[in-house]
Amino acid sequence: MPRFALTMLGLFLSVATIIAQSREEKVRDDKKKIESEGKWIYNDVPRAFAEAKKSGKPIVMVLRCLPCDECVKLDDELIDADKRIQPLLEQFVNLRVVSTNGLDLSLFQFDTDQSFAVFFLRDDGTIYGRFGTRSHRKNWVGDVSVDGLAKAMEGALALHNDIANVKASLAAKRGPAPEFASPELFPALKAKYKSALNYEGNVVASCIHCHQIGDAARELAFTKKEPFPEALLFPYPHPKSLGLILDPKERGTVLKAEPGTIAAKAGFQEGDAIRTLAGQPMLSIADVQWVLHNTPATGGVVKAEITRAGKPIEVTLTLENGWRQKDDISWRASTWGFRRKAFGGFFPVELPEEDRVKLKLPADKMAFLIQHVGTFVPHDVANKAGVKKGDVLIGFDGRNDILRETDLIAYALREKKPGDTVNLHLVRNGSPTTISLKLP
Repeated sequence: MPRFALTMLGLFLSVATIIAQSREEKVRDDKKKIESEGKWIYNDVPRAFAEAKKSGKPIVMVLRCLPCDECVKLDDELIDADKRIQPLLEQFVNLRVVSTNGLDLSLFQFDTDQSFAVFFLRDDGTIYGRFGTRSHRKNWVGDVSVDGLAKAMEGALALHNDIANVKASLAAKRGPAPEFASPELFPALKAKYKSALNYEGNVVASCIHCHQIGDAARELAFTKKEPFPEALLFPYPHPKSLGLILDPKERGTVLKAEPGTIAAKAGFQEGDAIRTLAGQPMLSIADVQWVLHNTPATGGVVKAEITRAGKPIEVTLTLENGWRQKDDISWRASTWGFRRKAFGGFFPVELPEEDRVKLKLPADKMAFLIQHVGTFVPHDVANKAGVKKGDVLIGFDGRNDILRETDLIAYALREKKPGDTVNLHLVRNGSPTTISLKLP
């Protein structure tokens, strides 16, 4: 091997080692710090339940993976550095879970694209509610807040103190029996991961991250000769997909019902305080998503008890077949797996308006900028077919009327099969071109 290549290889390995050590140190330092402070039970769910049974307190469980800088930042902002949260934490058994290895999936079911999730529980496994919502890759504004977390904690404490009267209404906050009892039992994870982190070896490599649960469930679904489940394609629909804009600083207060939407047709109004949805008490936007996630894709009726101007009122959400498809999934980490299946590994984003004008593309027709094209197996199929970063996609499999990436993914997964060939109509450097892509 030439000396230059050897030098570069050595440099690469050195940098990789430094990065790996940094990640390892981050995980180990976090464990050491939290355990030494003694405020949180660290990664020990049975101990937290035992302490709750002994003390009579409810449990607040914060699930965040390490070493994820974004969720560490959110955790610091919402919990560690806020004086409003501290007095509330004293009324809970505080549990911090940093991996999903061995997690009881019959109890802990949540949106696995979240890197920060909170559960409020009783020692018998009763769930009071959830907290933690996201509808953007990096921006959490509009979904969570310190005030919202504090109000959710207060609501959980109120339910805990009134358990005899509310327990029946909490039953549906636990989901159906999962396919696998814990994440490491999924076929896609079984060979690589154990039921606990490996602190004797490489901790980082032994960790099952939240999103890997969803990835494993989707990979399993792809192996079945059945229509791809809507609940896996459009999981935990955000209320705003129904036109219901909720205040992240409150438990379930309506900021706006977008005109002409499902929420507006149901009768929601600004200032409405949602007390229950489908009979379940609401502590946060995440609780609303839980109800929506468990509503069939074919539709249904979801009743809400609200308080309007101090008076109790009931409104009804009528969800028709296909209602889930109104949600946006393009921000989700899970979408990378869909892009591999649907597009061979390229990443399309809506073309900016000014670029549409320059290329003389109509506003009501497809126009996606290819922002990224995978170059490593198995995400390199489109790259090998000739798709390039900077191409503009104006037609897919004869369709030019699909305007959102979410809808393009859904079309490809529903209408095409692995091995099918689709024609991509592109604009490259101002000129039209067509590429045939064989789906992986």
